[in-house]
Amino acid sequence: MSAVCILEPLVIATWPAFRAAVTAAAHSLGYQLAFQASKSHRASAKQATGVTLEIPNCEVVTGQVSRDQRIVVTREEVSVTFSRDARGQASLCVTGDGEDEERLRAQGEELSRAVVQQYVYQKLMDEMRARGFVVVEEETSENHAIRLKVRHWEG
Repeated sequence: MSAVCILEPLVIATWPAFRAAVTAAAHSLGYQLAFQASKSHRASAKQATGVTLEIPNCEVVTGQVSRDQRIVVTREEVSVTFSRDARGQASLCVTGDGEDEERLRAQGEELSRAVVQQYVYQKLMDEMRARGFVVVEEETSENHAIRLKVRHWEG
């Protein structure tokens, strides 16, 4: 018997789980972690072009972490800051010297999709392991879609 499951992710996470997804996704796209801090700890303020995006299908909720936390990742001259707003919504601000807004928006959207995918992938793998499923095959297509083949043996 086989089944096809297409997931429409809604990410509800604690900040540590979200931070882990950001770090893994950023690393896979060649970004380096710059720092993690509260908004009161600001990096030097250079004049740079920037865009702010909300992460699609993402709702970060936690009572144990204040809403002023952020993670900054960098690649070449581009910095991406992940943060939480007053509603708990995750957003990102992409800045870069000499970069146009269209390019910054594209980089931000690429990274936000990778973060959501990484989070959902990790949660799915944890749940499958907890229920006794074993991954038999895993493929990633050119468009970054992940195909998993799993088995579950009844004992």
